[in-house]
Amino acid sequence: MSIDISQFHDVFFEESFEGLDAMESGLLNLDVGAADIEAINTIFRAAHSIKGGAGTFGFMAVSEFTHVMETLLDEVRNGERDVTAESTNLFLEAVDVLREMLTAVKDKTETDDARIAEVSAKLEAMMNDGGDSTPASDIASSEQSDAENAKPQGWTIDFRPHRHLLQTGNDPVRMFREMESLGDLTVIVNDEKLPSFSDLEPEDSYMSFHITLKGEVPKEDVVEIFEWVDDDCDLTIEPLFDEKGSTISKVVEAEKVDVVVENKVEDPTVAPVVEIASIKTPAPKVAATKSATPAAVASIRVGTDKIDSLINLVGELVITQSMLSQIGDNFTQEMLPQLIDGLAQLERNSREMQEAIMRIRMLPISFAFNRFPRLVHDMTGKMGKKVELKLTGEQTELDKTVMEKIGDPLVHLVRNSLDHGLETPEVRLAAGKDETGTLNLNAYHQGGKIVIEIKDDGAGLNEDKILSKAIEKGLVNAGDTLSPDKIHELIFLPGFSTADVVTDVSGRGVGMDVVRKNISSLGGTVEVKSEKGVGSTFTIRLPLTLAIMDGQTIRVATENYIVPLVSIIESIEIKTDDIKRVSGKGELYPLRDEYVPVIRLYELFGLKPTSTDLEEGLLVVVEGDNQKVGLFVDDLLGQQQVVIKSLETNYRKVLGLSGATILGDGTVALILDVPGLMTLYRDPSLARKIIIDDHAA
Repeated sequence: MSIDISQFHDVFFEESFEGLDAMESGLLNLDVGAADIEAINTIFRAAHSIKGGAGTFGFMAVSEFTHVMETLLDEVRNGERDVTAESTNLFLEAVDVLREMLTAVKDKTETDDARIAEVSAKLEAMMNDGGDSTPASDIASSEQSDAENAKPQGWTIDFRPHRHLLQTGNDPVRMFREMESLGDLTVIVNDEKLPSFSDLEPEDSYMSFHITLKGEVPKEDVVEIFEWVDDDCDLTIEPLFDEKGSTISKVVEAEKVDVVVENKVEDPTVAPVVEIASIKTPAPKVAATKSATPAAVASIRVGTDKIDSLINLVGELVITQSMLSQIGDNFTQEMLPQLIDGLAQLERNSREMQEAIMRIRMLPISFAFNRFPRLVHDMTGKMGKKVELKLTGEQTELDKTVMEKIGDPLVHLVRNSLDHGLETPEVRLAAGKDETGTLNLNAYHQGGKIVIEIKDDGAGLNEDKILSKAIEKGLVNAGDTLSPDKIHELIFLPGFSTADVVTDVSGRGVGMDVVRKNISSLGGTVEVKSEKGVGSTFTIRLPLTLAIMDGQTIRVATENYIVPLVSIIESIEIKTDDIKRVSGKGELYPLRDEYVPVIRLYELFGLKPTSTDLEEGLLVVVEGDNQKVGLFVDDLLGQQQVVIKSLETNYRKVLGLSGATILGDGTVALILDVPGLMTLYRDPSLARKIIIDDHAA
């Protein structure tokens, strides 16, 4: 009887990725010249387990690559080889390659063979102590080395944006405009995946591009342009043929046929390009982890204590159900108190089970924090800065879904602190500071929310520079007087940047507005506090879970809606005389020291109003995207916890609505999305489109 070992693949990949994380963490904590034997043993054991498992499951390329690394680590732990900065960086590079190889095997995509051969050659050269002997992998990749040593005449780029790329605040046209300033640019558009007009989502990206950039352009300049979209696209960058006529192969996937095109340059004055304009194809496949967005983890490891608690609660629920069943079978009027007690016990058991199940989805935020030691190590090395990263509150738990979506905003904020906030050692010493800066990531619970702080002891925000840039861009009038807090808020405006020089980290005006948008989409907020010369603190507040929320039920005409309680500031009765009508602005209500726009929800949703008189209803003041609006409603019906059901999954995405829920009486109530309502208020044509589409459906 044969056993299908493929059933164990998922466990192997999960344990291998955990092993790689342990290796990376251990390598980052190694001190040069003073090897911690226990740390080396941990790194060695992880490499040994990956090599053994890969060999067992037949992933021989992974096993062979790991073998050389394992040998080197064995020499280190036996004291035969010293720990150096160069060896540590090479081991970290090898960990990256292993992660790419395992991801490619798991997702059944192609690997970057050239990169694997390059790092293998470096590992073998280290094993040979950098001698004159030529590693076997060098021979195998000699054509690749020749191509890299030759001087390219330009670059061919296959750029295939993921569908969500435009929603991250990035725009391919701006990238093309930037490339055009580097050399002679040709762009061929592939619109094969463009849907019919009725199915078109204006915020989605459907097209891919084949780009030819001619000229003596360093590859770093090309890579820099795509830096911000690295995780949001499939991307390959290959050199154009050099003057010696190097051979380059390109694989183009045309329908179900693989077409291999090989070109040999005969005329050095002509730079051949693989023509794909006439072939309706997607861009070629590329290395998995460099191009594809990492897939969300499909499993969660749960402690036995949480499982035991859940089993006990199920037992309690069964007992309560049995008791209620007996009461129901023999019910008399005298048994009413027992029925009431039984229902109360059922409610208590249900609530405890709900909380226990939600705890299963809760993961320590260390899962999100663990990527930053490597990020700080790599970036500070490039920028010549010294930074100590401190992580606190790593065991603070957060819902798995929120965890997966907060990763990118955190990366933006950490990169921003490293690039803009923390100074170089020379500047810090001149300012009387320690040459090593401090970057602290802290997480804790507060009032039913999770708070994440990114704090640095750098230069702080340059308020004069921010204000002058805002005036220059027309965002602020020259005569306006703004408080420091208002000036700090300007950095979250779209396209805002104070960078004088564009780097691979920042300066293209993409980032902080995307951070706020992504955090707002999770029902959270982000704020900044800064003091010049002392440092900055970015504070993120997020709901603990996206599955259940506290909501306020409201009535508009004959329909019930849910407003997230976290968005509500206050509810007030108003008088018609207090309303100010401004041409082009609609109705405004004076709320203390500001004017709040009034949104009549029945107009937005195309409902027949019970009354149009503002005095007969209530104004619910809500906040979203740091703006306040007043929602005119007929009545407030009460507060309750609601289970959120996705509209996009069960119907389609609707602007102004974030989901739906089922109320206690069995009816469905839609959950309002406050930022979306503001968008509808600013552009009423979108509301009319929603009404027409819904009536058609």
